[in-house]
Amino acid sequence: SQQGCDPFAQTQRSKLQHRRARINQQINKEMRMRAGAENLFRATSNHKVKETVALELSYVNSNLQLLKEELEELNSSMDVYQNDSESISVPMIPLGLKETKELDLLVPLKDLISEHYGEEGVLFEKEIKEFMELRQAMRTPSRNEAGLELLMEYYNQLYFLDSRFFPPTKSLGVFFHWYDSLTGVPSHQRALAFEKGSVLFNIGALHTQIGARQDRASLPGLNQAIDAFQKAAGAFNYLKENFSNAPSLDMSTASLNMLVRLMVAQVQECVFEKMTLLRSQHNFLARLQLAQEAARVEDVYLLVHQTMTQAHVKDYVPFSWTTMVHVKSEHFKALSHYFAAIALCDCPAATDAELPEQEKAFIQFHVTMPEGPSLRVLLQDPEERRKLGKAHLKKAIMKHEEAMRIHGLCKILRKMDILQEVLSFAHKRSLSKYSEIDHEEDFFETGDAPDIHPKTHQKPEIKSPNFSQVKVTDLFHRLGPLSVFSAKNKWYPARRVHLMRGENGFGFTLRGDSPVLIAGVIPGGCAAEAGLKEGDYIISVNGKDCKWSKHAEVVQLLKSAGEEGVEITVITLQSSEGPRAADKKAAAMSLGSEMLKSNKENSRKSLMNSKSASTLLVWSKKSKRSKKSTYGVPFTAVGDNEAMY
Repeated sequence: SQQGCDPFAQTQRSKLQHRRARINQQINKEMRMRAGAENLFRATSNHKVKETVALELSYVNSNLQLLKEELEELNSSMDVYQNDSESISVPMIPLGLKETKELDLLVPLKDLISEHYGEEGVLFEKEIKEFMELRQAMRTPSRNEAGLELLMEYYNQLYFLDSRFFPPTKSLGVFFHWYDSLTGVPSHQRALAFEKGSVLFNIGALHTQIGARQDRASLPGLNQAIDAFQKAAGAFNYLKENFSNAPSLDMSTASLNMLVRLMVAQVQECVFEKMTLLRSQHNFLARLQLAQEAARVEDVYLLVHQTMTQAHVKDYVPFSWTTMVHVKSEHFKALSHYFAAIALCDCPAATDAELPEQEKAFIQFHVTMPEGPSLRVLLQDPEERRKLGKAHLKKAIMKHEEAMRIHGLCKILRKMDILQEVLSFAHKRSLSKYSEIDHEEDFFETGDAPDIHPKTHQKPEIKSPNFSQVKVTDLFHRLGPLSVFSAKNKWYPARRVHLMRGENGFGFTLRGDSPVLIAGVIPGGCAAEAGLKEGDYIISVNGKDCKWSKHAEVVQLLKSAGEEGVEITVITLQSSEGPRAADKKAAAMSLGSEMLKSNKENSRKSLMNSKSASTLLVWSKKSKRSKKSTYGVPFTAVGDNEAMY
């Protein structure tokens, strides 16, 4: 069975996760105290008591503030998730996983199995425990492909849990508790959708951690980081589009929107790094391209910064994140001007042969055309190139200084040496270039260089989770095929019938597989005498369970009956439209679902068919599954595999 990683292995990261869990518990306690105090404050009319309670509330609120700040510091411990390589890479922002409380499903599921399915709950303890072990393991996934598969496996298994044990009208009575990944505030809900959404959030968060730990100084590392951040964006986007009214802030539309944009920006930054790694040739066009890539990174980080400073998100996002994103947008703007200057000053002036291509690239390079001579003159005159290059460097230096100033405003980021090193290295590089091209006899006023037009050669993709890559088997398949034995269907108690064979056989027609349906009963025949009805499902023959049996197997069992006849157990689905309609509907249903499921279920390896993966789930548990697919099949559709026995 799948294992989570050992939560007690005292690595840096598990220490972090432990501290996070401890703070979450303290926040939980303070929130309970606050709720109690607020209730008392509202209920009492005694002035003295009101004063005392108000004082207590202010204590609790300041404690909560401190705990949240401590949690923010933890959430900003980006270095723990970064790689250990020697080369300097700008840190990326990873997300901590949402924590959850243990969940004991043993009693509620056993009760439901005996009430709803009419089976001995105790006989399913092994399956229930296996499910609970899987849930326990997925709380601490390892930071690699195996950890992702574990979360996917659990997510897929929830589809079966939903179909088997969550009737549309009744609650199972268990609460799913999850903590907000950024604030640690606890939420709980009975809806299984909350559990599903939280697992999906953790799939995204785990991708961010995998992305942040890659060694981005190498091409394979960069490609893996790009892949991980694109998949993180996909998971958050899927969550945003398929779930709504989340009880916790981290899964609100505004937050998820921000996270998708943040991941896209981190992908774009990796694309820029990939360009710098691949561009060994230092020609004019390659450098213009780098400048445009940097401008593109600046652009996307600017968008993230705007998203982070919006009303619904501002007080919620760690200040260190907002600052980091702001720093990066200034830093990349500086780089775009630096590479523009390098292209102009370090590359020889255009020859007549190179001119057309360079002119074409340069026309689309600036947001507005630089003042001064025509492009042709500019590109062929080293002095004009130096002048414009100097203007770009002046702007680069201003932006480097702005990035360093913003970085200095955040206490948490100030502790991050890596970022400090990157910013100061880039700043010094621009300064030394400036002093190299600055002539003492320059009397011209350095102009204002126009900004660079953002452009990328690799647009980030938002990669949706592919749930079908992890195949799971329904743990509770012993309950019978889902087409009949599901939480939403109800059936009358099973009936045991003793059936003798007359000279014309048993007197009924059978249809379909798993479970086999009695499609017609001949009036006055043996089956009719024994009380069998059209629409009954055969679930056992002579004590042998037949829920999953194929048509031929059931026929074989019936045929092998001797003189003494055969004991069969049948069930009839209930329906609100009276027994006859129920039989008709049941027959059509088994038929429809058989056609639709193309016997995927029968093989017991119930694939996560696309229907389950794309099913829309809303927190309030309104599942938007189309009913039509099951009932819409005309009753006469399958006539050829009916046989008389």
